[in-house]
Amino acid sequence: MKTKFLIAFMLLGIAKGFSQQPEVIYHLFQRSFYDSNGDLHGDLTGIREKLDYLGDLGVTSVLLMPLYESDFYHNYFAIDFEKIDGEFGSMTDYLNLVKEMHEREMKIYQDVEMQYVTHEHIWYTESFGKPSSPYDNYVYYYDDQNLKPYFFFDIPEFTTYNNLKQKIAVVNMNDPAVRDYTLKVLKYWVDPNEDGVFDDGVDGFRFDHMMDDLDNSGKLTNLFEKFWTPILTELRKINPELTFIAEQANWASFGFDYFMEAEVDAVFAFRLKFAIESFDKRRIMSEADSTFLSLPPGKQQVVFIENHDTRRFASGDGMSIPKLKAAAAMNILMGGIPLIYYGQELGMRGEQRKGMTDGNDIPIREAFEWYRSTEGTGMAYWYKDTGVWWDSTNVKANDGISIEEQYNDPASLWNYYKTLIALKKDRAALASGQYRSLHNDNDSVLSFLRYSEGEQIMVLVNLSGQQQAVTADSGNAGFTRARSAVDNTRATLSGGQLNTTLPPYGVAVWELLN
Repeated sequence: MKTKFLIAFMLLGIAKGFSQQPEVIYHLFQRSFYDSNGDLHGDLTGIREKLDYLGDLGVTSVLLMPLYESDFYHNYFAIDFEKIDGEFGSMTDYLNLVKEMHEREMKIYQDVEMQYVTHEHIWYTESFGKPSSPYDNYVYYYDDQNLKPYFFFDIPEFTTYNNLKQKIAVVNMNDPAVRDYTLKVLKYWVDPNEDGVFDDGVDGFRFDHMMDDLDNSGKLTNLFEKFWTPILTELRKINPELTFIAEQANWASFGFDYFMEAEVDAVFAFRLKFAIESFDKRRIMSEADSTFLSLPPGKQQVVFIENHDTRRFASGDGMSIPKLKAAAAMNILMGGIPLIYYGQELGMRGEQRKGMTDGNDIPIREAFEWYRSTEGTGMAYWYKDTGVWWDSTNVKANDGISIEEQYNDPASLWNYYKTLIALKKDRAALASGQYRSLHNDNDSVLSFLRYSEGEQIMVLVNLSGQQQAVTADSGNAGFTRARSAVDNTRATLSGGQLNTTLPPYGVAVWELLN
């Protein structure tokens, strides 16, 4: 059976001449993606070798986890901000990746978190107990003798997945020298050879755990004004095309204060993510309205359903391929900048374990599944034989969750993602149009409109596992025809009301015409 959108995709007309390419971000946990040299660690060359895969899927941008040297496998909490983790490769490998991505008209973003350092960082080693050190004020200390560091969440020591003991110290972001250093490091990634040509530079940053009052401790406050805004202002002077994405630390926030006070370009639509996960119509409509309708001009929300800190969506209650496809449609078609976490397009599974080690997040950060079996060239099993997360791995043979099993299956989840992304790129209303929720008479059916000048696209999503008949308001009584983007779907349109029936977790996309 063909993927639902395939026939209608041709009906909608790929060759309409619409040239604007909307952004679709692929969030890579690079250590787990593809290992190019056989050491089991995913690396930068591995990403470059798989750019054809990303291009085939249709994504336009890649978001990397932090690159800098760290003893933590996720590379937050640096030992040295100026060194690439050797397991990822060299600076040459990085520049080769960036340049090839730019040749393919793809963007690359780096995730950075420079608010903390480990006890092996020079700021800590040269300031602890040394108040006369040049780095005296780079780490936040409670005392004048630098013997009482302010540790991350006041926890003096952490245990890593491989049983290393690590201290994480809070950086004193009140110190102008720290701000200047942060700017220097970010400027380097923007233009590594300082020639004013950005083919070798990053296209933007994701700022992890960005806060005005760091960790709500009352110790490092007013950071939007004193720290972040000056840095972003200077970076924009170098390259005005940079994009700055903030991860708001408060996931219950819509993040609008980041737009107004920190001058970032985008934040993450956390509330919409959790609403989509609920499959509750009223909750989704409420959060979507708040997410999209109050955006300041030129600002964006990054729409996602999973990331490196959340349960894999496919591990949710009662999950099935049709339900995953319905979630994919909301992820990609509702608006904002869609983000796909690596393996989401395959339905990879995983849930965090409980406990005080970063190994408990490994189940949501496992090796990308390239093969029908669990073995093959490039499998990034960096966590092999390290603990219960390996003993109970979600990577299974012959379970349908691999690119080898899904690539040539037109009904697969992977092909559904590919078709959704292509559909979004083809239609101006889906690419960059406005969002409006639409009323209908069925509590199990979500309906919304994406519209731009000259184009109106109506999307219906059955949020239930049962067939649903629905009458939906199109938003304009002048519409007399609905061109379906879903094969085998019938509808009538009269007086601005569209009548149709959706299969369990079915998705319908209609172009509304006068």
